[in-house]
Amino acid sequence: MTEIDFTGLYSAHRLPLVRLVVLLVDDIGTAEDVVQEAFTALHQNRHRLRDPDAALAYLRATAVNNARSVLRKRQTARRHLRLARVENAAPADSELLLAAAHQQVLAAVRQLPPRQREVLALRYWANLSEAEIAQALSISRGAVKSNASRGMDKLETILGDAR
Repeated sequence: MTEIDFTGLYSAHRLPLVRLVVLLVDDIGTAEDVVQEAFTALHQNRHRLRDPDAALAYLRATAVNNARSVLRKRQTARRHLRLARVENAAPADSELLLAAAHQQVLAAVRQLPPRQREVLALRYWANLSEAEIAQALSISRGAVKSNASRGMDKLETILGDAR
């Protein structure tokens, strides 16, 4: 059995995974934590991985699932603590991350349902194929196609209204 090159995997894919997850959780610090937890899970479960070439797919799926968990925990905390927070408020460092034109698109993406947002982030931000997205989200390729289509239609509507 071939060993996983954790150093190479971490060096090559940590930052792209953080960029992907920040689109899902809207917070760089949380995104970094989510990705770190994915790498930790991979290391802890490395003996269960039959094919070392599947390590990146495992990391993506784990990162997306961890991001979902973070979002569920946030929702629960908000519901129970009744936090008064403007949902569409931009993170304090968003201007450093994106140009003004990109902020409008990101704001529109945040309005999408979670599954459409995940599919579009994996497709257009992480440049994954339909099969890779289906694997990462544990859904069918048909579901990937329909969520991508619906998400793009909704983005077109939202961005068309904003102009």
